[in-house]
This record gives sequence, structure tokens and C-alpha cells, in this order.
Amino acid sequence: MVDISDKISTNREACASCFIEMKSETVDRIKENTLGKGDVLTVAKIAGIQAVKRTDELIPLCHQLQVSKVNISCILKPNGVFITCLVIANSQKTGVEMECIIGATLTAITIFDMCKAIDNEMIIHSIQVDYKIGGKNNYFRNK
Repeated sequence: MVDISDKISTNREACASCFIEMKSETVDRIKENTLGKGDVLTVAKIAGIQAVKRTDELIPLCHQLQVSKVNISCILKPNGVFITCLVIANSQKTGVEMECIIGATLTAITIFDMCKAIDNEMIIHSIQVDYKIGGKNNYFRNK
């Protein structure tokens, strides 16, 4: 594990995104809330939030953080769902990039799980950190 004892605590914020591509019929079923497993987007957002809170248990050598805020957004597109996960942690010595990546990805995986009975050709892609604020370099925005 990386020694962060000499690092200065700063407020940390990061946002990650991904896209789950699917058939338009699957998007329609999500929109109409007619899937047997229930409200796909609500369940997926809860799964993503839970994943953020357990990131240190999922990624070896990842520091445990006190997360202040998680906001997961799912935007329906004609061919899938665009997901963003914003994570904020106050007075931390390490960043929250891994937490937001885990949150966005687990949201997509949950959507996949809830829709696989009607669409087994879904693809999760374009996973990335969109930006981060705080720490030694203070600001980063992905292109």
C-alpha cells in the first residue's frame, strides 16, 4: 500500500463515465419499466452507490475513504444508457478516481444483469475518468 502519511489532506472530487450499448427495444423496456426484475435504473444506481462505498474492499491496496457525496446519473439514449458517477470526499489524502470508476462500472454491470434475459448482446465500453479535482496536481480533465 502506498504511504500517504505525509500527504496534505484536500477536498477530492472525481467523475467517471461509461456507456452500455444495447438494442433499442431494451432501451424502450427500461423506459417503460416493463422488465421482470423491476426498475432497472433505480436498482442500478443503488448498486453503484454501494460499490463506491466498498471500493477499498474490491481493489487490492486501495485506501479506505470517507465519501461525502455520490451522484449517479443514467441517461437513456436510443442505443443504450450513458452513465456518470460523481464522487466527493472532504479532507482526504488520496483521490477518489477509483471510487467513481467502480460506481459507474457497477451501475452498468447491474443494468446488464437486469436486462440480459432480453438482450445478451449488450456491450459496456468507454469507461473513463472525466475529471478530478484535488491533490498534488489539483485538476485533470480527460479529452
